[in-house]
Amino acid sequence: MYPLPLGMLGHLTQDFTMNTLLVIDDDPLVLKCFTHVFAGTDVRVRSSMTASEALHDFRDHRPDAVLCDVQLPDRNGLDLLADLHELDSKVPVILITGFGTSETAIEAMRRGAYDYILKPLDPDHLEELVQRAFAVSRLMRVPTRVTTDDAAVDGDPFIGGSPAMQDVFKSIGRVAPTDASVLVLGESGTGKELVARAIYQHGHRANKPFLAINCAAIPETLLESELFGHERGAFTGADRKRIGKFEQCHGGTLFLDEIGDMTPLTQSKILRVLQDKQFERVGGNETLTSDVRIIAATNRDLEAMMAEGTFREDLYYRLNVCTIRIPPLRERTSDLPRLVNHFVRLYNREFGKSVTGVADETLVALKAYSWPGNIRQLQSVIKQALLKAVGPTLVLDSLPNEVRASNSEECELPATESDALRFIRQRLSEGTSNLHAEVFERIERELLTEVLQYANGNITQAAVILGITRPTLRSKLTNLGLTIKNTSKILPR
Repeated sequence: MYPLPLGMLGHLTQDFTMNTLLVIDDDPLVLKCFTHVFAGTDVRVRSSMTASEALHDFRDHRPDAVLCDVQLPDRNGLDLLADLHELDSKVPVILITGFGTSETAIEAMRRGAYDYILKPLDPDHLEELVQRAFAVSRLMRVPTRVTTDDAAVDGDPFIGGSPAMQDVFKSIGRVAPTDASVLVLGESGTGKELVARAIYQHGHRANKPFLAINCAAIPETLLESELFGHERGAFTGADRKRIGKFEQCHGGTLFLDEIGDMTPLTQSKILRVLQDKQFERVGGNETLTSDVRIIAATNRDLEAMMAEGTFREDLYYRLNVCTIRIPPLRERTSDLPRLVNHFVRLYNREFGKSVTGVADETLVALKAYSWPGNIRQLQSVIKQALLKAVGPTLVLDSLPNEVRASNSEECELPATESDALRFIRQRLSEGTSNLHAEVFERIERELLTEVLQYANGNITQAAVILGITRPTLRSKLTNLGLTIKNTSKILPR
């Protein structure tokens, strides 16, 4: 195992089935509202009616998130916020205010509150906000353990004994102690967020906030507000001032996932923050400053996007101070036994199973599968297999059909000579010195032609089938000299 700087984080006991919410309010109706909203869920609600009572409860039971009224009988909520952060700055605190103005709550956010809500409380918004706070709490509090074996560890294990994963761990170790921007590249499901969390947890900003935002999951019109905040009345529906992630995360680390989905306008504003540490809220004129370390991630080909003009070159070079590439699971199958054993142990507890081993033929099938969804798909497959398991061993029949098929005879290559094999032998006899590129170009040409004919020339549908973006597909067609003459026929140029 490559030793990360600052050592491993201390022991953490984590209850994976329940989240604890501490509600601090002297209004019995508010406490009743919270109890009702989270009844029958995985949220354990604790309540305190005074600041002094809340401090004792916080020390003794260390909640995953806190909701605190600004006005309490014995103290101001802003002062209590400071004390709670002294005890544990990684527990998100949401402020509740009943005042017509929200300036007090906004000031609290500048001091480190996660968010604020206005009375009367909206149950749906309340539940959504609390669940987001739990997710943030987990990101900051649950350690990412780098390990080369499948031994049980606390936190989220980052398992990898393969040479490719050892390179990833070494890169994390080198860049974590710095403030350099990091670009994490890898297919969906490979563990880009784990890399970001490991960098954060082993860096000198580990006692400051860590916030994550998925740029692809937020509509374009709202992403800018989510990042930079907005002033009241900045746009339709902006009925109150909002503090964005850059203000909330001052001094900490901001993880921008799927940055390749960001629009050019937002890219330019991100570039300015990286260069000058300055920005304005949407609809505002005040220039604000924020000292935030950026870790960005994407599964897209940013170099191809630069060539197409959809991703800014200057932003790419600002982000690309350090690049960490995570290999797909199909390129690190030597790690599969460790990963499988870990997930079996993890989901044994969740499903009340007692599987203690994996049959050899099961492991052969898992290694033979291509894993387009990577680690995330492996997790799902092991969950499905455990639900079907009836004994102490995970047998082949418990795997989903598509994984079992990867090890079946019908998936083996035909014994007869294929067109590809004939082409390879022909080029070998002709003395080629560029066989690898020639074969892959031929295969890609046939693949794109077949898929586009299947999609009747529809570029969007073909890109979805291939799992790539429309600009990337157009670039490939250009490079291969292919053109779409009509909706049913693709011809070489």
